[in-house]
Amino acid sequence: MKRLFFLYGVGCHALFLAVYAWMAAFVGNFGFGLIPTIDGSRTGSLTWAVAIDAMLIAIFAVQHSVMARPTFKRWWTRFVPAPIERATYVLLSCLLMMLLMWQWRPIGGVVWDVTHPSARASLYLLFAIGWVGVPAVSLLINHFDLFGTRQVWLYLRGRSYTHLPLRAPLAYRYIRHPLYVGWMTAFWATPTMTLTHLLFAGLMTVYILVAIPLEERNLIEHFGEPYAAYRNRVGALFPKLSFRRRARNIATARNMETQLVK
Repeated sequence: MKRLFFLYGVGCHALFLAVYAWMAAFVGNFGFGLIPTIDGSRTGSLTWAVAIDAMLIAIFAVQHSVMARPTFKRWWTRFVPAPIERATYVLLSCLLMMLLMWQWRPIGGVVWDVTHPSARASLYLLFAIGWVGVPAVSLLINHFDLFGTRQVWLYLRGRSYTHLPLRAPLAYRYIRHPLYVGWMTAFWATPTMTLTHLLFAGLMTVYILVAIPLEERNLIEHFGEPYAAYRNRVGALFPKLSFRRRARNIATARNMETQLVK
């Protein structure tokens, strides 16, 4: 069973990497005629297309947020073994994102179209930074715990799962949610913004903004005062402007890295 769980967890992680690459191609319109992409000509009713797209994002957002909450996890692990709970969450998220990309309905229309070669190249570079930045930022904390691979590895080795310490390395010293900044950069950085792309980027951004306070409430419940103090000092998506406060944040973040709080 331990080996089976390990293979299951690794498989779910591998699926995420494949879906992530597909999602980057989907948003960037790099389908090359082989896979559907975010843009295209509208077929059918505009109202119906918008309703379907909004419903697909809503289904993904609800699953992605609700299943991450501790209350749901406590109930969910009555049916799903704890070592594969996170991997199963990743699996379901991947399946719903695949459904979204498969059933997405383009609605056409152009909001902006940057034609200057240097400006287009800069926006494509920003797009690439966003998509590379998301996994890079996750590696700063613990990418493998985030995607459930650490859990199945510990179970395979016969070791109990331990919660990770509260840390604020590198980008986390300046903003609390660099992962979300990476996602929003990936969604919004495009030289050609269509109404379809705007709908996708806008609704996903709304989901992120709603998810942040829910996530932080759970983090405060889990880590207590250290996270509450960190939240007061460090901006959520943008650095706070005070240079003295920034220096204090860096010093505090270094101290936090030495703390192990369950």
